[in-house]
Amino acid sequence: MTRQTTRGLAARSALAAAMLCLCTGGVAAQPAPAAEASADLAKKLSNPISDLVSVPLQFNWEQGVGPQDQTRFVLNLQPVVPFPLSPDWTMIGRFIMPFVAQPPLAEGGAPAFGIGDITASAFFSPRPGRVIWGAGPVIVLPSTTQPTIGGEQWGLGPTAVVLRQQGHITFGALWNQIWSFAGNRDRPDLNQMFFQPFFAYNAKHAVTFTLQSESVANWDADEVWTVPINVSVSKVASFGSFPASYAIGVGGFATSPTAGGADWKLRFTLTVLLPHRG
Repeated sequence: MTRQTTRGLAARSALAAAMLCLCTGGVAAQPAPAAEASADLAKKLSNPISDLVSVPLQFNWEQGVGPQDQTRFVLNLQPVVPFPLSPDWTMIGRFIMPFVAQPPLAEGGAPAFGIGDITASAFFSPRPGRVIWGAGPVIVLPSTTQPTIGGEQWGLGPTAVVLRQQGHITFGALWNQIWSFAGNRDRPDLNQMFFQPFFAYNAKHAVTFTLQSESVANWDADEVWTVPINVSVSKVASFGSFPASYAIGVGGFATSPTAGGADWKLRFTLTVLLPHRG
């Protein structure tokens, strides 16, 4: 058996021990090896393309939206599923399905509620080394006809992520660029970039502090950039019989569009980890 295979089996055993401990006894009573494995789970959650099957539920309250400075609520369902392709390559599927409730964005406008456009990404990633990376396609699926929460455009483009994990620190960036290729001809074409730099520090007791941005550039708009700066703290614990991560954070907008842009937001995220055989 090779050294890499031995390390892989040891890592999987440690993760299994953490999941078993979280499912049966919680975090507080963990023995040292299980506590270390819980910290490893927290570190893996800082990696957008780790080999964990996870189902994040991200609740966002964005304040200062519209002419009356009202609140927009966005719930993002963001499942992540790895698919091993070979001993050296994995495909990681990431999905973002937003549910939006927002006030009128202009005087005389109407509020909107419903599902927004779905974004699906596939990252092809080699065996992790000093630098972890993945790249592949991203597609936008039109999911609503409401003009303020969906574009009615099919979109396609490239996506990539690169990161480094060293000790307690994880840093890197995720990027994609999407262009529309079909859809409602009366609606604007899609020409949009997403850029997410991130920095995470894994502290003691499976607690993680994260600083990141989820910047969007709408290249064809008069006001191109939406740039939030988000900080959060998360903790690995349990959710019923499953291990989970709980995170709370706040964010402010360095810049955002006048119509529909927010001033600041509050975020709560519950990430449930599911069993996976790699």
